[in-house]
Amino acid sequence: MALSDREIAAAIKTGQLSILPGIAKLNPAGVDLRVDRNLILRPGQQKLAATAERVELSENFLGILHIRSSLAREGMIASLALVDPGFRGQLTVSLYNAGDRSVRLRKGERFIQLSLFRLGRPATHKYIGRYQDSKGVVNSRRRKTT
Repeated sequence: MALSDREIAAAIKTGQLSILPGIAKLNPAGVDLRVDRNLILRPGQQKLAATAERVELSENFLGILHIRSSLAREGMIASLALVDPGFRGQLTVSLYNAGDRSVRLRKGERFIQLSLFRLGRPATHKYIGRYQDSKGVVNSRRRKTT
């Protein structure tokens, strides 16, 4: 079940969810996250961006990221993954400008929304992957085969 603004605030109070240094904007069913640096994406250009916030999820929650609709209307597409239970760190997002004009993001501007879902039962295994405790933009750590 998706969390409402009231449930998100309660999860922060009880320590089941942490967003530091704080929430940019609490929405009815999610939280806006801000970009950590200035970016300009020309048409056809792809760049990685990190959230300014550090996110920590307990084993009770799953996060899903969405590009803000105002940016989508300018042609921005984002490759967004799930935020697994137990993840902690800044989130890296791949942005692509499919529009016909450059898009400028200013440091601290809200660019993605995090929706949170309560799991029916806490996850047995918390996230312990390659991106745990990420800081800033993190390039792919995928094992490459030749």
